[in-house]
Amino acid sequence: MPFILNVHGGPAGAFQQSFIGGRGSYPIATFAQRGYAILRPNPRGSSGYGTEFRRANIQDWGGGDYEDLMAGVDKVIAMGVADPDRLGVMGWSYGGYMTSTIITKTHRFKAASAGAPVTNLMSFNGTADIPGFVPDYFGGQAWENPDVYAKHSAMFNIKGTTTPTLIQHGEADVRVPISQGYELYNALKAQGVPTRMIVLPRMPHGPNEPKMQVAAMQSNLDWFDKYLK
Repeated sequence: MPFILNVHGGPAGAFQQSFIGGRGSYPIATFAQRGYAILRPNPRGSSGYGTEFRRANIQDWGGGDYEDLMAGVDKVIAMGVADPDRLGVMGWSYGGYMTSTIITKTHRFKAASAGAPVTNLMSFNGTADIPGFVPDYFGGQAWENPDVYAKHSAMFNIKGTTTPTLIQHGEADVRVPISQGYELYNALKAQGVPTRMIVLPRMPHGPNEPKMQVAAMQSNLDWFDKYLK
């Protein structure tokens, strides 16, 4: 069956056993009702498994956490649940970061949806309302560790990406400024990758108005139905 990997935010967030999709954008129960298998793993860096596990992605976003996520996908395929030719990935905030990172690392996913994605750690660190967040994870400012920031940013590794990608971003997002989404959109468009940028008017870091939540949900359903069904 078609399969979607759902990556949580944080990165120190955590999924629990429920059908509630984060940020009001991912209608997990509806996806399941439509015949999708959904995997919602907690890779290294997540909360709930002790301090050592939560700190296991220090200076390694898109590294070991990526390997954990791919191991989960491989397991679901080996179980006979997921069709390896109909894989999708979606996530908001850090989940959007991982989604944009994943599509630069592999061509196995046939569709992606990145919500409020952090795509460029350098520009993000200089424009977000949490200027100390990235330096705490990466051991210094961008000008002190430019190679590290670039290595772990989708925008510096995006050449050759082919995955059709939906981008959703709140117009008034100060946590992950909308410029992050536009960077990804413009880079994909320049390479001829099927992409769509949806700007949610008035919305902060995630849709908080019912009609905007419905719009985001419907866009995700339509996008994955188009490429995975």
